[in-house]
Amino acid sequence: MSRWIGPIVVAVIAALAAWYGTLAAAPSVIMDRAWMRLADQAGYNRMAHTPPVVAERQTIVRPSPDLAYSICAFDLTQAPLEVMIAPVPDHYWSLTVFDSVTDVAFVESDRDTGGKPIRLVLATADQAVPKAARKVVMPDAKGVALIRVLLNNRAEIGAVDAYRKKSFCRPLKS
Repeated sequence: MSRWIGPIVVAVIAALAAWYGTLAAAPSVIMDRAWMRLADQAGYNRMAHTPPVVAERQTIVRPSPDLAYSICAFDLTQAPLEVMIAPVPDHYWSLTVFDSVTDVAFVESDRDTGGKPIRLVLATADQAVPKAARKVVMPDAKGVALIRVLLNNRAEIGAVDAYRKKSFCRPLKS
């Protein structure tokens, strides 16, 4: 019996290390894959206004068919990113910014703004932004900004698109 204790202890330690390693690495691996897919579709540091999702065309796992998505995969290595979200009247809408490990770095909706636009600058801690800018400090350079607009019905996507296309993300001009 005592000759099995050593191998059992080693196996348990190896299993715990593998379990912890998987938990620690999974968020960055998941976000890297999502960021690459989104950047391949629309480039980075620019907003892509996607059509309503259908089962055959899903970039992100399990998107809602009741939401219109606008997505900006960003890379702050060259400059901070200016983000402006235009309100969509009579609809729930929100902006969520995710960092490179899927953590939410910023979230705000029409209910928080009273239906007014959202204007902010995403930057790393060492990047300077204009004093009047609303700065959101990102823990690292890569991430995704996601706008969601709740559709009352799929037929109204054209009217909603007119508002969505006023939203943008772009490198901050110095």
